[in-house]
Amino acid sequence: MAMLQNTATPALPNPPEQYDATYMNQLLNVLRIFFNGINSEQILTVSGININIDTLPTEADLADLRVGDVYRYTTDNSLRIKV
Repeated sequence: MAMLQNTATPALPNPPEQYDATYMNQLLNVLRIFFNGINSEQILTVSGININIDTLPTEADLADLRVGDVYRYTTDNSLRIKV
C-alpha cells in the first residue's frame, strides 16, 4: 500500500468576541498560505509501492500519454511523469 504524506492543516487563530479586522486579515492570510501550498507542486514521499516497470509505457509512447502519466525512461531506467 502506498502512503502519500499530505500537507498538515494550519493552526487557525482563535476568534475574538467581536469582529476584528486584524483577526480577519490573519485568518485569511493563514488560509491563503494553506491553499497556495495545496495548489503548488510538491515532492511526495511514497513508500511500499510495487510497480512492474516492464508494463509501463516508455518515452516512445510519450505522445499518447496524458499529463501526469508515469512512464519509463529507457536510457537510465528511471520513472518519469509527463508534464
